[in-house]
Amino acid sequence: MKRSAVTLLIAVALAGCATTSRTSLKAAADCGPADAVPVLRLSPASLGRELAVQQQLAATVKGQTHRIDVLLEADASAVRMALVSMGQTAARLEWDGQHLTETRSPWLPAVVSGERILSDLQLALWPEAAVRAALPAGWFLDTTVSGRVLRQHTTTVATVTFPSASRIEIDQVRDGYHLVVDTRTSP
Repeated sequence: MKRSAVTLLIAVALAGCATTSRTSLKAAADCGPADAVPVLRLSPASLGRELAVQQQLAATVKGQTHRIDVLLEADASAVRMALVSMGQTAARLEWDGQHLTETRSPWLPAVVSGERILSDLQLALWPEAAVRAALPAGWFLDTTVSGRVLRQHTTTVATVTFPSASRIEIDQVRDGYHLVVDTRTSP
């Protein structure tokens, strides 16, 4: 039924299993090494502007590409995100800077993480200074001609490129997936 989107989300969630945030040691214990990619939870206000976009997210994991629609809104008080597949809402997420609330459709597998998708979008869309301030010790965000590079010490962990004004490409090198985000501004 919604197999392509569910497969995409499972693949991204499993590829990102090694991720952790500075406040979540449980994730590191459950998924692996202490050098896991940090999960960003940047404040909505740190975006510095309002945002209302519709995006198509294409994830390539282990040679297979799957697509899902993402509706993303942000203002100074909250970030709201809906994951939509074949006209059905798979999940809704709201982040107010303190509390993350996620409501999920019963058919969405438990391993799917809206938080991981939000983190990837924040890595790409939030100001570099806000991302840098949230990184743990030993992690760095560099600016390049084509975008951003997330490093742990000298090792490239993820890259973000902006091939056009409406396209973002995120290569999560360590976690083994590639995202292409095509954006349309909502009317």
